[in-house]
Amino acid sequence: MRQKIRFEKNIKDGILTVLESSEVDPGVVIPLLEEDYNLEEMVKASEKGFQDFSRLLRRRSFFPTSDLCIKLYETTIEFFKNKEEVKVIVEYDDSEAFPKEEKFRLEDEDVEIDKILEEDGDTKEDELKEIDSEDDTPKFTPEDTSEHEN
Repeated sequence: MRQKIRFEKNIKDGILTVLESSEVDPGVVIPLLEEDYNLEEMVKASEKGFQDFSRLLRRRSFFPTSDLCIKLYETTIEFFKNKEEVKVIVEYDDSEAFPKEEKFRLEDEDVEIDKILEEDGDTKEDELKEIDSEDDTPKFTPEDTSEHEN
């Protein structure tokens, strides 16, 4: 799910507004949250470091994951230092939180499937008939109360 978190400073009132929106379907974005923070407290928390920033940012209604919190902190460091800047948008795709998978490659040393499946390379028709000669039909008796009977 793609998210946009927008930080807006209202310097006059000393308020920082955090707005979160999310793309629920391709091209369909809905607003999820709007939270107000004390601007001065957020600036100080950002200066102190990630722990203070995330502790102040997280609330019961807005609790970003650690990965997202790190990205928000790193993106907003300069935003909080610069008094002229009033808005910053952080885009986050939650697939960023998953580790990238390595593509499978068949190494030269790997054994090919065909070689594994070949026993001795010479299967006789009599051997196949011998294997198939047994009757594999399940048989149940009236005394059998197993669940397989039902």
